[in-house]
Amino acid sequence: MTEKRNDITDEDRARILVEALPYIRQFARKTVVIKYGGHAMIDDRLRHGFAQDVVLLKFVGFDPVIVHGGGPQIGQVLEKMSIESTFIDGMRVTDNQTMDVVEMVLGGKVNKEIVSLINQAGGKAVGLSGKDGGLISASKMEITRQEGGQPPEIIDLGQVGQVESINRAVLEVLKKDNFIPVIAPIGTGPDGQTYNINADLVAGSIAAALGAEKLILLTDVEGVMDSEGRLLSTIETGRIPSLEAEGVISGGMLPKLACCVEAIKGGTRKAHILDGRKPHAVLLEIFTDHGIGTEIVEK
Repeated sequence: MTEKRNDITDEDRARILVEALPYIRQFARKTVVIKYGGHAMIDDRLRHGFAQDVVLLKFVGFDPVIVHGGGPQIGQVLEKMSIESTFIDGMRVTDNQTMDVVEMVLGGKVNKEIVSLINQAGGKAVGLSGKDGGLISASKMEITRQEGGQPPEIIDLGQVGQVESINRAVLEVLKKDNFIPVIAPIGTGPDGQTYNINADLVAGSIAAALGAEKLILLTDVEGVMDSEGRLLSTIETGRIPSLEAEGVISGGMLPKLACCVEAIKGGTRKAHILDGRKPHAVLLEIFTDHGIGTEIVEK
């Protein structure tokens, strides 16, 4: 009698492996940039599953590059230090004191935990921030508001930055020696100023700079949903403005799609918004015919 585990037979396992074969062949030696964040960074089972996924990708011939967030972890430390957090349009206002905490948490604790998990799973991960080797050149981000016909008001977010350029040579050196880069989204300005940068934006910029095969954003939602709550499995970039005008795309999904579009314009072939709460979401998207989440492709 065939032993079953979770109702999956040996034949099912063999079929899954065979289904993955053409994708392994197609994507061999291709770069996949993964933005790692949300619930997948907190749930212990998902954390270990993500590390296993990354190592598997490396062993079957992919070149994964990980960019991680860490907003909740930063918030916890700030709260313990009695430092109040202020958000404007979803971005944390970052003064000097807050920036010190951001750098300590992202570049230290969170980054090293991810590196350790990947290494424990059998990979060769190296942690770095955008300051290392001049990886991420940044500039101060400013947003403007205009109300009631008044002149535009510039909102100062402090040390919140935007990506100006990526030094791909740093990542190429790591790729040559088969290391898996794990990147904290911190950049440096021309004056040496340190900037806190949205991890989605960093992942999109790195994907474009490397001409990645795929950009994958792990989130806490299934993907992009239509007006009736159904998952949109594929979106062409040219359709995004109309979906935004219809209100189908709004809130936090807007910047995620914007960074996907920029990555595709820069040479990334496809972008994916996946539910990181689903175990092994990355493998399910890459190695199965049906995939999961929302795929963004060029018009």
